[in-house]
Amino acid sequence: MLEELILFLLCFLLVLLVYEIFIVRKAKKNKSRKYPMEVKYLINRYHLNMRKVDYPQLLQIIALVSSFDIAFIVSIVMIFDSYLGQILAILILVLPVILLSYYLVGMFYRKRGMTKDA
Repeated sequence: MLEELILFLLCFLLVLLVYEIFIVRKAKKNKSRKYPMEVKYLINRYHLNMRKVDYPQLLQIIALVSSFDIAFIVSIVMIFDSYLGQILAILILVLPVILLSYYLVGMFYRKRGMTKDA
């Protein structure tokens, strides 16, 4: 149990660090508003109003959510001993976990009134 928790935390922190360095800093420096794919998804799917949203905060939330998703999937997949089982678990888990987490982010912003239909 302790090993899985340590694996989760290390994976989460490593992915968060990489995400912060390569995605968040790059997007903050880019003033032309060429949004990362995650932001585009939230804008298109949940009608996020970028005039109301604090963009640096949104990037931080996306970094946390994406890091959690990857760490969660890695932790679940490491339960399986065979490589075939791990690959199948990844294929089954990736899309639902990502869609669920971004659904929660979209609902968070909708509750705060930061969507175009709110």
